[in-house]
Amino acid sequence: MPKTVYVLNGPNLNLLGTREPEIYGRATLVDIEKLCRTTAERHRLAVEFRQSNHEGQIIDWIQEARKETAVGLVINPAGYSHTSIAILDALATLEAPIIEVHLSNIHAREQFRRRSYVSQVARAVLCGFGAEGYALAISGLAAMIDAKD
Repeated sequence: MPKTVYVLNGPNLNLLGTREPEIYGRATLVDIEKLCRTTAERHRLAVEFRQSNHEGQIIDWIQEARKETAVGLVINPAGYSHTSIAILDALATLEAPIIEVHLSNIHAREQFRRRSYVSQVARAVLCGFGAEGYALAISGLAAMIDAKD
């Protein structure tokens, strides 16, 4: 049975490919899911890939990842990065490593985007790599897991 990594995506990421492609790129969320699954398979990992525009749903999935003893969690909290203490609190309950991903470089954007609550509990943060950031996150997570075993 392969080890499972949860990949969670926050609000408006369902619009990738059409929403501000000059910032977020042309890859769709379906493209990113395929990239995640391909990358995870190379590392003999399984992926639970999900997206929601609802904060409570994301929290439920984080708690599910904890209950199911996921080996890691990759999260693009999108707009919730800068606003959700509730997501921060849920993530803080995980023992598995958390990797935060952003398609754009949030530090080169508006001032309010430069602070992420999620970063406080993330083992690593990737931003500005576009869709490829997800593959980098899964590969980095795989290295962390192998280092622990």
